[in-house]
Amino acid sequence: MNRGSSSPSAAANYLLCTNCRKVLRKDKRIRVSQPLTRGPSAFIPEKEVAQANTVDERTNFLVEEYSTSGRLDNITQVMSLHTQYLESFLRSQFYMLRMDGPLPLPHRHYIAIMAAARHQCSYLINMHVDEFLKTGGIAEWLNGLEYVPQRLKNLNEINKLLAHRPWLITKEHIQKLVKTGENNWSLPELVHAVVLLAHYHALASFVFGSGINPERDPEISNGFRLISVNNFCVCDLANDNNIENASLTGGNFGIVDSLSELEALMERMKRLQEEREDEEASQEEMTTRFEKEKKESLFVVSGDTLHSFPHSDFEDDMIITSDVSRYIEDPGFGYEDFARRGEEHLPTFRAQDYTWENHGFSLVNRLYSDIGHLLDEKFRMVYNLTYNTMATHEDVDTTMLRRALFNYVHCMFGIRYDDYDYGEVNQLLERSLKVYIKTVTCYPERTTKRMYDSYWRQFKHSEKVFGPLTPRIFHLYQFPSLRVHVNLLLMEARMQAELLYALRAITRHLT
Repeated sequence: MNRGSSSPSAAANYLLCTNCRKVLRKDKRIRVSQPLTRGPSAFIPEKEVAQANTVDERTNFLVEEYSTSGRLDNITQVMSLHTQYLESFLRSQFYMLRMDGPLPLPHRHYIAIMAAARHQCSYLINMHVDEFLKTGGIAEWLNGLEYVPQRLKNLNEINKLLAHRPWLITKEHIQKLVKTGENNWSLPELVHAVVLLAHYHALASFVFGSGINPERDPEISNGFRLISVNNFCVCDLANDNNIENASLTGGNFGIVDSLSELEALMERMKRLQEEREDEEASQEEMTTRFEKEKKESLFVVSGDTLHSFPHSDFEDDMIITSDVSRYIEDPGFGYEDFARRGEEHLPTFRAQDYTWENHGFSLVNRLYSDIGHLLDEKFRMVYNLTYNTMATHEDVDTTMLRRALFNYVHCMFGIRYDDYDYGEVNQLLERSLKVYIKTVTCYPERTTKRMYDSYWRQFKHSEKVFGPLTPRIFHLYQFPSLRVHVNLLLMEARMQAELLYALRAITRHLT
């Protein structure tokens, strides 16, 4: 397939699922009787979510206090595997959507819809369509952007840049929004909008990365609102995305093999720690390692359902369905690698020059009171969250691994930390995990269970591998909990990256 191929001929190779509206290759066949798995996630078996997480009084209190829907939705159920983080998440989200702030309540939910639409996340779109109407939104606006005030429509450019290539945001984009006559945005309003956009772009990554199922609807006979299917549908089996038990390898792993992989990872962490203590790399060497990792990320091809098609070719032929496209402009605009082959390099964002702690936090807090504190608490919570366990091992310091995950996301967005040795990324993150990270962060709508199952196989949740699980053994293995933590890290790293670029542009506008 050539990039220059015409749209009609390219589109002829694909079908559109009438249920979830996904693009399918015509040479695939669908053979499935059940459209959805049960439970909050299509990636984590329901019984294991239940076994790992009996929803306690604290979770119920948080839902009653901070959930805008007033119910325990599927996102909350999965996040409640980490109750400490869940509290920070719900508090900050509730503040953005319901507490005093620069933007009217319906506008906040409409902006959430616009953000979710960039990744075709119908789960979040449907959720906020309901909230938009409940808070007094004008129903006509749901017909699409041509029906909304020009002021909201003007957010399209910054919405698409934040979602896909935030490094392109400049002070000129900010100036255009705040100096547009009667349709201008005040800086507090714009900061509120930017926080919402970044939050829902990142939350779409969590929804797809965790395989969040559509909500059950008691008014429908089979219990599901099929229109709200996000990334899982009967058609997924046509793309080798087996809902029940897909795997890249197709085989089970014995406990000895699984634990040997774990031992190897822990050994690498120990060796890196010793090397760090023995000899510190020079700044020149650190820069070289960052550039190497940035270039290597070009070859981490995202989306295993694309088979042999390079993702750059596939993007030309993506079909955005009408129910999503009505909320966005320029639907073909998507992520492109920060360090693109054969192109002039964009300047790297040196984190030390504009940090969240020293710059972004104070600016966002000044223009949108208190949100900085809530976001900072959430970032710190997910970054420092640890139970000091890895499978059967206790008293394990996972700081090095958590930092590698967080910094790899920022690396793909062109953000470099001068004090970090990017050689650790290659040592700690296997290729299948890098593919998963890049997909969830940059192309979340392409995430499959097959990809989710492909990394850290020793943490696969399967009683067939480990036999009957006692409560203690289950606690030690933390199967679903560990991978949910990875997704939380990826979500927050992405949100922070988007905010850093947007807030830096606002700072430059002010100076």
